[in-house]
Amino acid sequence: MEKNKKKLQVCAIENGTVLDHIPANQLFKVIDILHLQDAGQEMTFGTNLASKSSGRKALIKLAGRYFKDEELNAIALIAPNATINIIKDFEVVEKKIITIPDKITGIAKCMNPMCVTNHQDISTKFTTIVREGSIELLCNYCEKVTDIKNLKIVSNNR
Repeated sequence: MEKNKKKLQVCAIENGTVLDHIPANQLFKVIDILHLQDAGQEMTFGTNLASKSSGRKALIKLAGRYFKDEELNAIALIAPNATINIIKDFEVVEKKIITIPDKITGIAKCMNPMCVTNHQDISTKFTTIVREGSIELLCNYCEKVTDIKNLKIVSNNR
């Protein structure tokens, strides 16, 4: 006897953006970095969804909103394999790949406890360094390097 399969169906969006293949444990950080909690548009998100490539993933569907490449690239540190689908008239008209930006501002915390950004109200600024497939951040103020395993994402609450 065949069991009935039930699937959660998320409504398609007519126009907007779908961010897919976000690591499941990074969903809310992506929402924070992109300020989606303040978006005002219809948003659907799911987490711990099955993924053949990564086991579990998250996705975000945002109706009526398109992002600049700089906005999307800001999530590259925490969701480097995320894909972006641009939807128009219920069809995917463009797929974008996230790229690691040369400069990161205000997203990550400098791991140097003596850095000025940890003592004053100054936004962090980093130059990204990609070595042997690993991402590191060079602080523009104290010149210390923060590696990905010591990376702390800071809240972007305005």
